[in-house]
Amino acid sequence: MKNIGGQAVIEGVMMKSPVGWSVAVRGPKGDISLKTVETKKLTGFLKWPVIRGVVALGQALSIGIKAIEFSGSVAYQETEDDKPLSPLSMALTLGAAVLLAVGLFIVLPLYVTKLMGAVVHSVSTSSFMFNFVDGVLRVGVFLIYVFSIGLWREMRRVYEYHGAEHKVIYTYEAGEELTVENAKKYKPYHPRCGTSFLLIVMVISIVVFSFIPQGWSFALKALSRLVLIPAIAGISYEMLRFSAKLKDNPVMELLVLPGLLLQRLTVREPDNGQIEVALSAMNEVLKLGGDVKEACKQC
Repeated sequence: MKNIGGQAVIEGVMMKSPVGWSVAVRGPKGDISLKTVETKKLTGFLKWPVIRGVVALGQALSIGIKAIEFSGSVAYQETEDDKPLSPLSMALTLGAAVLLAVGLFIVLPLYVTKLMGAVVHSVSTSSFMFNFVDGVLRVGVFLIYVFSIGLWREMRRVYEYHGAEHKVIYTYEAGEELTVENAKKYKPYHPRCGTSFLLIVMVISIVVFSFIPQGWSFALKALSRLVLIPAIAGISYEMLRFSAKLKDNPVMELLVLPGLLLQRLTVREPDNGQIEVALSAMNEVLKLGGDVKEACKQC
């Protein structure tokens, strides 16, 4: 059985296996559009622990952007007079998103921690305390951000497709027939979710950043955090894989609980139509490797 992951997109779901990915999107007229792409397997040193996590993160970002671009073109179908976004527009949009993420999750918590250091002596003198406070603030900013965008109606629908993705993955992992009825009975929260991964990243970053010398300037501390992102992502990826292998272990269940609780901000219960879309994506990605379950009878 393949290791399948996924991502919610605009009015749809993307499913990814080791050999490729497929995205299914519900159009304005109710039809489901599909896009399937094969990917190359990792070879050589790219399969080494930690390194494979960095590569997987890069692949996930690239595939995620392509899946969202496809879903947007289907969900908001252009008229003949509309022009698709140019590569320059896409690059500028992506660049703005990256700058916003760096500002919110790196620069802002770091700056607030620096200000707190002027009031709380231990924060300004202890590297561990400084980075611990910085990490807690980063988690707080992340939670506020996720909660805030969840108030947006369109994003709530993305969260519902997120739940559909998890239910279908659970059905596949259980070896059951891929149908709406089978998928409906599963929980919309999954331990290998990207939301849980982000929480692991933030916890690991507190440990890694604690090795940054306290005497460094604000600019060097901010730059070091950017440089260390690949290493933190690689370590977090291995932690997520390890937790998935021991998912039935009571201790591991306790450790992944915060991630599952966090998913309550990014996951909503889907309807049958949204599960149907997720099943379509799953069936298509399974065909890439010849590991095909019985086709969904309701898709």
